[in-house]
Amino acid sequence: MDRLEEFIRKNREALDANSPSADVWRKVSEEMKPKRSVKRWLAAAASVAVIISISFIFYQIGKTSVNQKLATASGKELPARLQLREAEAYYTSQVNALYNEAEPLLASNPELKSELNNDLSQIDSIYSDLKRDLRDNIANEEVVEALIRNYTIKIEILKDMLAILKEYDNNEKKKSHEL
Repeated sequence: MDRLEEFIRKNREALDANSPSADVWRKVSEEMKPKRSVKRWLAAAASVAVIISISFIFYQIGKTSVNQKLATASGKELPARLQLREAEAYYTSQVNALYNEAEPLLASNPELKSELNNDLSQIDSIYSDLKRDLRDNIANEEVVEALIRNYTIKIEILKDMLAILKEYDNNEKKKSHEL
C-alpha cells in the first residue's frame, strides 16, 4: 500500500473535520462553467469546415448530366453559348437569393460572414479558371459540367450555412425567452 493512502486512512477523521469556505466553492463553480462563446465559434467553424469538405467531395465525384439540365422542353439542344448563359443566369439568381436570405443572419456573426465570403470567393476563383478553359472549346461538356457543379456546390454551401444560421438564431431566441 502506498504511504499516502496509509496516512489518509489513519488520519481520515482529522482531515474531514475542516471543509472549504463558501468563497472557495464559488471560485471552483465559476471555473467549471463552460466558456460558451468559444464553444459557439468552434462549433460554427467546425460546421463550415464540414460543409467545405462535403462540397469538395461532391465537386470531385459528382457527375451530373449537363444535357438533362440544359435541354429545352421540346428536347432540342440550344446552342452551347445560349445554354451556358441560361444556366449561369439561373444558378446566379439562386445563389443571390440564398445569400440575401442569409445576410441578415450573418450580420450578427461578422467572423462567420467573412469566412463564408472567403469560401465563396475561392469557389469563384475556380469558376474563373473553368471559364478560361471553356473559351478554348465551348463544346467541351466536361468543362460545362464542372461549371454547373461549381454552381451547385456554391448553392449547397449557402443552403447548409443558412440552415445552421437559422438553427443558431432559433436557439438564441429560445435562450432569450427562457431568461
